[in-house]
Amino acid sequence: MSEFPFELDDFQKEACEIIDKGESVVVCAPTGAGKTVIAQHAINNALKEDVRIFYTTPLKALSNQKFYDFCEQYGQDNVGLLTGDTTINRGAQIVIMTTEVFRNMLYGTNFGAVADNLKDVKYVVLDEVHYMNDEQRGTVWEESIIYCPTNIQIIALSATVANGQELTDWINTVHSKTKLVNTDFRPVPLRYYYFDSSQPFKLLPLLTPSGQLNTKIRPEKPQWAKGGRDKRKKSYVKQIISNLYNQDMLPAIFFTFSRKKCDEQMEKCSGLELNTKEEQQKIREFIDEFIADNPHLYGNKNIEYLVQGVASHHAGLLPAWKNLVEKLFQQGLIKVVFATETLAAGINMPARSTVISSVSKRTDSGHRMLTANEFLQMSGRAGRRGMDEVGYVTVVGTSFQSPEEVANLVQSGSNPLESKFSPSYSMVLNLLQRFDLDESKELILKSFGYYSSDYRLKPILSMMDNYDKELKERSFVCPYKQTDEDLFKYDRIRFLYVQNRQTYKKILSQEKKRKRPLSPEVIEFGQRNKEELKQMQAFACDNCKFYKKHTKNIEVTKRIETKKNQLLKEIENQKDIYWNKFLSHRKVLEEYGYLINDYPTEKGKTTSQIRSENELYLAEIIFSGLLEELTPAQLAGVICAITTEDLRMEIPYVPFSEQVRKTLNKIRNIKRKLEKIQNYYNIETPLYINPYFSSMIELWAEGAEWETITGSMRDVGEGDIVRAFKRTVDVLRQLTVIDNIPEALVFTAREAIEKIMREPVNVD
Repeated sequence: MSEFPFELDDFQKEACEIIDKGESVVVCAPTGAGKTVIAQHAINNALKEDVRIFYTTPLKALSNQKFYDFCEQYGQDNVGLLTGDTTINRGAQIVIMTTEVFRNMLYGTNFGAVADNLKDVKYVVLDEVHYMNDEQRGTVWEESIIYCPTNIQIIALSATVANGQELTDWINTVHSKTKLVNTDFRPVPLRYYYFDSSQPFKLLPLLTPSGQLNTKIRPEKPQWAKGGRDKRKKSYVKQIISNLYNQDMLPAIFFTFSRKKCDEQMEKCSGLELNTKEEQQKIREFIDEFIADNPHLYGNKNIEYLVQGVASHHAGLLPAWKNLVEKLFQQGLIKVVFATETLAAGINMPARSTVISSVSKRTDSGHRMLTANEFLQMSGRAGRRGMDEVGYVTVVGTSFQSPEEVANLVQSGSNPLESKFSPSYSMVLNLLQRFDLDESKELILKSFGYYSSDYRLKPILSMMDNYDKELKERSFVCPYKQTDEDLFKYDRIRFLYVQNRQTYKKILSQEKKRKRPLSPEVIEFGQRNKEELKQMQAFACDNCKFYKKHTKNIEVTKRIETKKNQLLKEIENQKDIYWNKFLSHRKVLEEYGYLINDYPTEKGKTTSQIRSENELYLAEIIFSGLLEELTPAQLAGVICAITTEDLRMEIPYVPFSEQVRKTLNKIRNIKRKLEKIQNYYNIETPLYINPYFSSMIELWAEGAEWETITGSMRDVGEGDIVRAFKRTVDVLRQLTVIDNIPEALVFTAREAIEKIMREPVNVD
């Protein structure tokens, strides 16, 4: 591997050798271990062999970052970028793209024929492939692997996961020969510390040399102290950063799970003066240059915090501002970044330390502990290769966790990848456009979810094993060799005898009171009852001391068998869950006339090209004609409402135009009808009408200043507004390229895009 000016680690060499043999490879290694080197080897091979390589990432920001890095490394002419809203040099030898773009290419929609899209492509890098775990987008990685032509080598780069071999075996099954390179090697080892608020002027080692919890660490007291004073108002963030500064453990990324806290903690630490005068001057000069290229950042209230060496980084901030923070941090000019966990997802911001504000996080259903993978992703940001001998991870004590839980999390292994594969309307239409129903089923059954169903079903299978063990333990051997059926016969005769005996006694009593002789029928009834007694006494059960035990055993066994049958049904349902979902979506499409005889109609073909949360919903809105009479600003307002997810935050209502209001009211009828049908078929694909940002995007598209539209939304992050606008633009752009869209609507959509995509919305 003489192409690199340094000696490769063993796992890097092994992966590169597999690529050179023409095989696909899955590389599972900790964050910061150097997985990108393996991708660079494949790039070097592609350049030498005069073939093409695609490099896919889960995030546009990551794609942009890789594009700039590779342009510097391989030259601008050799590198292209495709992110849905950006197309640069798409025919280049090295093309960086989001994984969604690659998946769409494989479907042959929006980007032309599959053969043209993949012409001369020999390698595809699937970076951050552990995103298969992502609830919303995980299915994209599975589709990409299933549909990727077998002549293309897959280089799948993943953080450490528990079932790397299972993932490799699956790719080997659905794609081509694939090998696993798995390592827990960290070039910069980590040391773990704990901040105990009862000992605030030092950081305590979390573990002893033998790996036990440090006994000097005390659990945090409950939030409510004696006397009713609320301890939550007490913040130790300034002291924590001071400790890091005094122990030469900066720069640091301080992870917290609240945007508001990121900003508050940044403000609290501004007086620490973590930068020298020279560094402050460098920051001012850099900011001046950066703002010259991004004038919309002029006068940003957080500039002074940057000069002090602290910053916050979260989704509520403008993309350009986050870019500025990242660049300053990479140059070592910012000493602490307060960030939400999204920063852990691949952005190039290595630090000497990471601080994790809590190992529990608040969710809609209460607090829960971080998963091992979440903790690994955040802690893995510590330790800069070639700069630090060791990385430091500090966990802040809280009353929601015990020190023991923190120690267990630090020492636990990674979680397995779980499939999030989920058929959609678009998937059904695309598959049935190219394959018949049986072939489509074969493809669906190739999913990692189906392949790994045994892993997914482990809890159920474990319960089945427990029931089988219990049945075995309960197996009753009758000393008189009486079967369960014999006991049932005995019980039936015994029941009959007891019932008839009671009846006979009543008759005898009544006849005696009336002083009448017994009738022949009564005498015969009494004789039959005696015969029943003899039959009953003929069974060994009648005098058996194990009778009750045998009876009880049958009752319990029957209950267990019932539960086993229920589990068997659940296992079958789980195994077929993906195909059943496919069939449910197919039925809805048939009801709407988008499929006839399992082939898409013209409407169906158009819908197959749509990429949104609910393609059928958007298609119905398009075909309703409701969008065709709107102005560009009104079209933006309507599309924004149907693409904006439900927000957790309360935001003030700002009225939007009458035409948008009327259109959304009519769309509600479309939504109600589709909801009813989806509910019938147990489909949970979301349908939105959330006009939170509709008034803002209308004003923006009509030429309003950024300050004007954000002025009424003080509690909403500018980054949230930009993201809502960009999601709108993504759908508007689709209206300009998919088939069967009225020409007037195409022109309106283009004009709307042009009006929306100006600073700061058009800045990545």
